[in-house]
Amino acid sequence: MALALSPLDTLAAAQTSSPARLAYHGTLDNGLEIVVVPDRRAPVVTHMVWYKVGAADEPLGKSGIAHFLEHLMFKGTDKIPAGEYSKIVARLGGQDNAFTAQDITAYFQRVAKDKLPKVMEMEADRMANLKLAENDVLTERKVILEERRSRVDNDPSSLLQEQMMASLYTAHPYHTPIIGWETEMKGLTREDAIAHYKKWYAPNNAVLVVTGDVEPEEVVRLAKETYGKIPANPAVGAPRKRPSEPEPVAEKRVLLRDGRVGKATLERYYTAPSFNTAAKGEAEAMQLLGRIVGASNTSRIYNKLVREEKKASAASAWYSGLALDNGRFGFYAVAAGDNKLEDIEASIDEVIDEVIRNGVTDEELERAKTSEIANLVYSSDSQQSLAHTYGWSLATGRTVDDVEARSERLKAVKREDVQAVAAKYLKRKRSVTGYLIPEPSQVAKVDPRPASAGGTLH
Repeated sequence: MALALSPLDTLAAAQTSSPARLAYHGTLDNGLEIVVVPDRRAPVVTHMVWYKVGAADEPLGKSGIAHFLEHLMFKGTDKIPAGEYSKIVARLGGQDNAFTAQDITAYFQRVAKDKLPKVMEMEADRMANLKLAENDVLTERKVILEERRSRVDNDPSSLLQEQMMASLYTAHPYHTPIIGWETEMKGLTREDAIAHYKKWYAPNNAVLVVTGDVEPEEVVRLAKETYGKIPANPAVGAPRKRPSEPEPVAEKRVLLRDGRVGKATLERYYTAPSFNTAAKGEAEAMQLLGRIVGASNTSRIYNKLVREEKKASAASAWYSGLALDNGRFGFYAVAAGDNKLEDIEASIDEVIDEVIRNGVTDEELERAKTSEIANLVYSSDSQQSLAHTYGWSLATGRTVDDVEARSERLKAVKREDVQAVAAKYLKRKRSVTGYLIPEPSQVAKVDPRPASAGGTLH
């Protein structure tokens, strides 16, 4: 199959207006997008396939099926026996893994450049020919249930965050955890996994990203020989339809008391636009606001809570804007000594109010821009970071041009832009505030007297 627009044509067109463009971009006739970012410093490549489906696309009552299928994708095909996929990659001298988020599911391998044809063949094979035995499905269901117990149920901070997300979103499926609710995970079946696979896993619902010591022409040739043989699925590829989140009208609060907690912790989330949904410049302004307010030990939150008032041992703020739909702006603080979370919360509100009333300084803004742009430069030094950046962006509605213009958009942000997004989005009615509070463990008292023969201590 030929490319609808060949990577070389894309590059030639791009060079007219942007000589510094890094990525080759094209689409196969079956709808598979291809991005190639050459990096010839070492004879290795990173190969990633991004599916435009995540936990927020699951049917009601089937939470966790996207993550469950991610696990099951390693079970095999007619060509590869169950459980052998990662072993083959390891024998090739490479590493592989996968991950699921609200909007995407991604699979990747990092191998020597001469092993790229093999991993492309293997990945294309499981895109179309996954085989699932009932016993493998039941075994893997136990694995994901144990993963939930170890990563969520046994971690009070994860439990708090899960409950906060469930409170932050009223209608939008971001309120459901990626790993799923345990009550629903227990009922996931082989049929559920196959249905999800057939509905979403197709070349016209995927983005192939290859970074490293490769030539775009070679990647395109290999892609046509492997992925190009898979027919498109006409049922997918259109924009995803999800419930709209209503405009918030009341702030929400979550209190979690747990005997496993050492220090009281406060978190707060605000709903905010993502890079994909924000008005021009707003997401970049939110990114710089997060840097100024709380992204380092020179930030406003850290200086106030940790250095000056000594109310907290740690404090930070952040902006998360990579989602397909809504983003978030958040705060985090750990109480120092016996300081109360209510007092820490009051200090955070003072910092927010100060930004809304008086904005940020020129010095703060320039320092934030320098830091964020430096982070972009440093991340581009990693093959895997490059593959991650391009893949996530294209799988969530953005373009190669969006990715490569990030520095220029950050440079264009003005002080008044940062102040405006703070006033617009850091409203209490848009937030959920979570308290994680230590609670003394209730240790059962044991009768010290020895039990009689055949008896039991109670």
